[in-house]
Amino acid sequence: MRKWPLLAVCLCAHVLLLHSQQPVEMAVVGLTHGHVGWILSREDVGDLTVVAIVEPDRDLAERLLNQHQLSKDLWYPSMDEMFEEHTPEAVLAFGSIYEHLEVVEKCAPRGIHVMVEKPLAVSMDHANKMSQLAGEHGIHLLTNFETSWYPTNEKAIDLLNEGRIGDLRKVVVRDGHKGPKILNISQDFLDWLLDPVLNGGGAITDFGCYGVSLMNWMTKNSRPEVVLAMTQQLQPENNPDVDDDATIILRYDRYNAIIQPSWNWPIGRKDMEIYGETGSIFADDHHQMRVRMSAGYSDYEEETVQLEERKPPYDDPFALFVAVIRNEISLEPFDPYALENNLLVVEVLDAARISANEGRVVSMK
Repeated sequence: MRKWPLLAVCLCAHVLLLHSQQPVEMAVVGLTHGHVGWILSREDVGDLTVVAIVEPDRDLAERLLNQHQLSKDLWYPSMDEMFEEHTPEAVLAFGSIYEHLEVVEKCAPRGIHVMVEKPLAVSMDHANKMSQLAGEHGIHLLTNFETSWYPTNEKAIDLLNEGRIGDLRKVVVRDGHKGPKILNISQDFLDWLLDPVLNGGGAITDFGCYGVSLMNWMTKNSRPEVVLAMTQQLQPENNPDVDDDATIILRYDRYNAIIQPSWNWPIGRKDMEIYGETGSIFADDHHQMRVRMSAGYSDYEEETVQLEERKPPYDDPFALFVAVIRNEISLEPFDPYALENNLLVVEVLDAARISANEGRVVSMK
């Protein structure tokens, strides 16, 4: 008789283990974001399964389903129609930034976790509503940045925290490309990417968010004291309603940051420079990083490092989302995926847009 309690415990543990190994059922909501191919073409590694795809534009849905050899049975024209047949454990939002709020409004009360593409929201009004819903209903609300899985960014921040280049003094972040129209981005994407309401702005939103997120990660969500920004429209024929070039200056107590998002770079880039008292770190791209240590007035010693991908699940945003849902990892508030980091991103971008529009310094105190 004494064996039964032990057997029951073993059976329960076995059931729990099996449950933890079940793939997370996810739905994709929206297909207009150019990054949606990341999930539609993702190799099946058994950690998640896409059970539904929501897209009101049937032609777009059929085109992408055919392109990625996915079943047309996955398609639903609306979230409400999907919910009649599926209550997925999580949703990946690949529509306009403006639509992120609606996704959370419909998913949070159902206990469905959400990951959106960067940035979190078009404004603090939307961001605060999303955060409140996530808190009330106990869901995870993550934001996906491509640079979140760059090993160079992780290593650069680790070296700074270790004191390799002394105390932080200045950061310069540059992100962007030639411009959406020049790169022949799909019309479905352009329709909202170039809309000041649906995207919350132009390059200042699309690429400005990267630099702010990196600063939050680097400084553990330290708030800048003031924000000063300038925007320009260097391609009015291509981007008539939004900015396509911006400079954002963030002043902190003992250091500052210059963020340069643009749709006018001749070559696509996502790079960062970190300057300390005794040296500097250059995260040149996804894999290459350089460390320069001062050796006099203008002399320096330089080390170049070629890095491998980040360790799983940090090398794949969807694997990381699964790990968070399964409580296998817990995000720090300043992690680039974390809600706290991304609320501050939106707050800084709001201040930057005000600064650019009104031609003044905006206090963040």
